[in-house]
Amino acid sequence: MLETSSALEIPAAFGDIAVAIGKFDGIHIGHARLISELVTFSKARGLRPAVLTFDRHPNATLNPEAVPGRLIGSGQKSALIKQLGVELLVTLEFDSELASLSPESFIRRVLLPMHSTTVFVGQAFKFGTGGSGNAATLRHFGAQLGFDLYEVMSVEFGGSKVSSTRIRNELDLGNVRTVADLLGRNHSVVGEIEHGRKLGRTLGFPTANFSRLSEGYLPVDGIYAGYLTADGVRYPAAHSVGINDSIAEVPRLLESHVIGRDDLDLYGKVCVAEFVDQVRPWSKFSSLEVLIDQIGKDVAVASSLLQG
Repeated sequence: MLETSSALEIPAAFGDIAVAIGKFDGIHIGHARLISELVTFSKARGLRPAVLTFDRHPNATLNPEAVPGRLIGSGQKSALIKQLGVELLVTLEFDSELASLSPESFIRRVLLPMHSTTVFVGQAFKFGTGGSGNAATLRHFGAQLGFDLYEVMSVEFGGSKVSSTRIRNELDLGNVRTVADLLGRNHSVVGEIEHGRKLGRTLGFPTANFSRLSEGYLPVDGIYAGYLTADGVRYPAAHSVGINDSIAEVPRLLESHVIGRDDLDLYGKVCVAEFVDQVRPWSKFSSLEVLIDQIGKDVAVASSLLQG
């Protein structure tokens, strides 16, 4: 998959393109449906499937006080889009200049240089300054400028629309099993394993400490059953999300214990933590002995959940 930050950097020989436009900030089942329809359409008509997206949530520029947490990082986003069969990913910098473009200016300055013959958008898609453009706007200019528009309906699950906001809310409740249904995959965090205080090892349950720069939204504090993937090997694991008082600037951390293994050296490796189910909410314990006993129970429950 070719990746670029400008429509002007697409090679002239790349060919005609069908493009899906959107934030795609979670790559949930709604996003996946839109992109899958794009890819199927492109293959049938000899076009190159492309995604046009943005490097940040629009609120980061338009309303910095109300920027939602990122469900996935840029690396995760790129990998998921590639897996869906996309051949070109254009990630625009959502700065004040881009935000100020009128819908027509956006079409002429971004879409037309991409040689887009067909544009795919989701239901209720908006673009241009103040969100003044929509699917009807694209359809109007497409008739003049030579591209077609396909509007893909939103996806519902459990009677409600699937959205990134809904997924964040579920993660804030620890409902990672529901989130897996909304994403079409287990929610995950990707990051480098760092040296920690090694407290888990002294308690008999060594943990891999994920970097504070890891990609992926952390669910509410608690213990989770899941998997840890390292060097292409997927291990059953118990994940702990909670507060580490020694890290004042970013207190919430992810630590993973690979069930049944104490011989793995994961330091410096980029690993993936998948969340399958919540074992229990976060809590404090009155003594080290009580904590050790509870960790043993947590690991046993995590193992049982993964086997079930």
